[in-house]
Amino acid sequence: MDIALQADGLGKRYGRTWALRNCTLRLPTGRIAALVGPNGAGKSTLLHLAVGLLRPDEGAVRILGQEPFNNIGALADVGFVAQDTPLYRDFSARDLVTLGGKLNQRWDAALARGRLAQLGIPPDRPVGKLSGGQRAQVALALALAKRPRLLLLDEPVASLDPLARREFLQALMGSVAESDTTVLLSSHLIADVERTCDHLILLLRSEVKLDGSVDDLLAEHHQLIGPRDAAPPGVEVIRSSHTDRQSTLVVRGNRVFDDPQWTVKDLTLEDLVLAYLNDDTATTAHDAWGVPA
Repeated sequence: MDIALQADGLGKRYGRTWALRNCTLRLPTGRIAALVGPNGAGKSTLLHLAVGLLRPDEGAVRILGQEPFNNIGALADVGFVAQDTPLYRDFSARDLVTLGGKLNQRWDAALARGRLAQLGIPPDRPVGKLSGGQRAQVALALALAKRPRLLLLDEPVASLDPLARREFLQALMGSVAESDTTVLLSSHLIADVERTCDHLILLLRSEVKLDGSVDDLLAEHHQLIGPRDAAPPGVEVIRSSHTDRQSTLVVRGNRVFDDPQWTVKDLTLEDLVLAYLNDDTATTAHDAWGVPA
């Protein structure tokens, strides 16, 4: 199996605070992966390490088999759209496409122009005067014009309205379907990634908690409803809630649940992510106030 992005014990700190630590993951090529987690979990730090904007303080990261920091050759195969979609605001989309051709050895100007024309982006208007959705589409078109083997997107739709988000994701999926590009999409909008992604990486407290195929992860997680203050053996309890008479558990494990006192339900991707996030939020709140969880 070819690996597009690999991290081994990866860590980055600022002063005494670790923004990312003990990060180990494998993203196979050909996947469209979601990178999810609460604010401050380390998502942007991971992406910045992957594109060589930061140097690791411990461990290692590789993209397509190469270390990215200070490696122009490796970065030629990588497209990146940062969270605030930074563009030269006084440049027009036409200017940016021309500039991209001068800065990249492999550049498909026709692809960028075609996508922007299809989306109705004015070619000669300064991008600073475009809407947020239009600027995001320009940034995506420029990233795709590199014909990247790996495309990294840091919260590209966070500030967009629902219609603009849908148009952006449709454009992304259409472009990826025409190529062999591997995509890692950072987002806190679970409904969006559920429609587009087949691989999940979940970061909590600066560490990877889930990394795998969405289908595989859903197959090994279940919701159980049964007796109060009980749990079946052979499973890991991810989250629990209780009433006076029963417990509702989200568990991880591949065992067969044949005990009639337990009702088993499948989870959606949103259910799965929220189970981990809600448990982490509660634990973090207790820790912050010095109250035992």
